[in-house]
Amino acid sequence: MIFNTGAALLDAIVLAAVSKEKEGTYGYKITQDVRKAIEVSESTLYPVLRRLQKDDCLDVYDLQFDGRNRRYYKATDKGKAQLDLYKTEWKLYAGKITAIFEGGAA
Repeated sequence: MIFNTGAALLDAIVLAAVSKEKEGTYGYKITQDVRKAIEVSESTLYPVLRRLQKDDCLDVYDLQFDGRNRRYYKATDKGKAQLDLYKTEWKLYAGKITAIFEGGAA
């Protein structure tokens, strides 16, 4: 993608990826889901996950998988509310951009 993504958009995409799974999901899966929308490295993604956890948007827990711990992330109620806000703002923003691209005024 040639457009830069800001922190808020990345937060929104990560929250959307995590929220798809009711019981939560793990880092590698989140990375794969986010990469369907934008190119992101794991070194970029994990600080986002930590920030969302610090902001009480994600709960974190560990489960055994193939003899080792796997860290899971689950959206909190605050995280789900934040995602709803991001979705609303995205629709407004995308509508304005589309209007400009199609020759109208936003």
